[in-house]
Amino acid sequence: MKVEACLEKLLRNLDPQLQGDVYVFCSLPEARLLDLIDDCLCVFREREGLSAILTRTLAEREGLASSGGFRQITLQVYSSLEAVGLTAAVTAELASWGISANVVAALRHDHVFVPEEEAEEALRLLRGISSRAQYS
Repeated sequence: MKVEACLEKLLRNLDPQLQGDVYVFCSLPEARLLDLIDDCLCVFREREGLSAILTRTLAEREGLASSGGFRQITLQVYSSLEAVGLTAAVTAELASWGISANVVAALRHDHVFVPEEEAEEALRLLRGISSRAQYS
């Protein structure tokens, strides 16, 4: 798979896919990290402590205080870490419709976490970006 940096090509080839689980964001006590690391989707060390993204089911089972539920939309395009404008284009489109977007950029793909009740609409909007880019 070729890494893409050209914004126009990235937008044409977004191919957003809605993942099945409902995720939450939470603070993860350092002492629990080794016990839960294999089940965390993402862990980020912030100055205030560990932030984790994990399934709502796991957070509830472990008694962790967490955010509301979010659904993950993975942009299937293989985006370069040096690409400019992809996150801005995606978040601006969702923001224009009042949908919050929490983006995690990984090595190969970007992942957009949207409120679970707005996930289908967000997916439709992101597919619309791609459709419009086909004809520009």
